[in-house]
Amino acid sequence: MLKPKILVTGATGKTGMPTALGLAEKGFPVRALVRRHDRRAALLQSKGVEIVVGSLESLRDLELAMKGVKRAYFCPPLEPGTLRRAVLFAAAAREARLEAVVQLSQWVADASHPAVHAREKWLTNHMLSWMPDIGIVTVQPGWFADNYFAVIGQAAQFGLFGLPLGRGCNAPPSNEDIARVIAACLAEPAPHIGKAYRPTGPRLLAPGEIAELMGVALGRAVSYQDVPLPMFLKAAASLGLSEFVISQLYWFLQDYQANAFGVGAPTDAVENVAGVMPEDFLTIARRYVRTSPSAERGIAGALRETGGLLAALLARKPDIGRIEARLGAPQIEGFVLARQSEAWLATHA
Repeated sequence: MLKPKILVTGATGKTGMPTALGLAEKGFPVRALVRRHDRRAALLQSKGVEIVVGSLESLRDLELAMKGVKRAYFCPPLEPGTLRRAVLFAAAAREARLEAVVQLSQWVADASHPAVHAREKWLTNHMLSWMPDIGIVTVQPGWFADNYFAVIGQAAQFGLFGLPLGRGCNAPPSNEDIARVIAACLAEPAPHIGKAYRPTGPRLLAPGEIAELMGVALGRAVSYQDVPLPMFLKAAASLGLSEFVISQLYWFLQDYQANAFGVGAPTDAVENVAGVMPEDFLTIARRYVRTSPSAERGIAGALRETGGLLAALLARKPDIGRIEARLGAPQIEGFVLARQSEAWLATHA
């Protein structure tokens, strides 16, 4: 029998790219919805993936992308409008009569979370589950291993792993392992319909252990520095991160400090669903060291990182309240972080 065509949205992103490539390797016809035809889209195309340029904001684009498709991966970006995109996606999915959808959610998604992205992920989870005749599978990773390598340059040049993680722990999953779980659910959705999976790495790690393993991969000693959250926000602003991303990181990093990402970890999702053992952090770190120019030690790298530090020191601290007011994010009494939410603990602990 012919394998069904599968649509992958966000197909040039952290999980979309390896999901599309993994499905193509399994022999599935894959269609990738991308924002633009860039070098990442060209790589997918070279592997036999069909490329469609379009937007999750356009019902017409979604309807065209779903023509002839039976299954889909819904992966909205970390931008304002997650719920709006989910409603448009759901409308197109019902019209196309998809049989199964895998949605990317978030471990700390909760109706009472102060981060609007976490609240809209929770709303999306519920809204998609109401669609008749379409099976939904939820993949809800926590803090990606990929996030730590935003500071691989300072680790390589100065031996410092500086992030505002407090004493929180995490079993960090690789992008590739998250994608393996997604691809397995899309390849054979029936056993997974109605279920939620949280891919993690094999071991719970404290920030100091993450720094040490990053140092092993870099071939030098690296120590953890617990950076104050306001200083981190200044650095994020100096790097040009959007105000929306900065405002969401402000809350998610407090989740990290409260050990929300350590709750329930590690899991056996990668092994049980994808059929492989999850990658350990050292394996992940060595891959980033091999492929990241920022991991190369030298005068040029040291000057770059020094310049970045000075830019962060001189940057204005983002005002989260004003940012959220400009973005129209509702502020309601009773918003609490994941570890403070009885409803979240009841379903996650």
